[in-house]
Amino acid sequence: MDPVQVVLDTNVLVAGLRSQRGASFRLLTLVGADRRFELNLSVPLVLEYESASKRPGAVPALSDEDIDSVLDYLCSVGHHREIYFLWRPVLRDP
Repeated sequence: MDPVQVVLDTNVLVAGLRSQRGASFRLLTLVGADRRFELNLSVPLVLEYESASKRPGAVPALSDEDIDSVLDYLCSVGHHREIYFLWRPVLRDP
């Protein structure tokens, strides 16, 4: 059976880093250890993860270096996906 392809929403990552209780933390502990699913990442998504998790007060128990280590691990076990935009929004306001 093929593994389920997943993308972690940013709020799941931050919630999992903030507390060791709950489903978000459980999902983070399974990344790379459970072959039933594969994590998919893109460069913009990892940058969003970094920005959100390093906001002041977002993850008070971890230093920026700790967060970098978590993100490095996610990048090492995740599958990089290129994003191809078929359309760009055309708005007057840049």
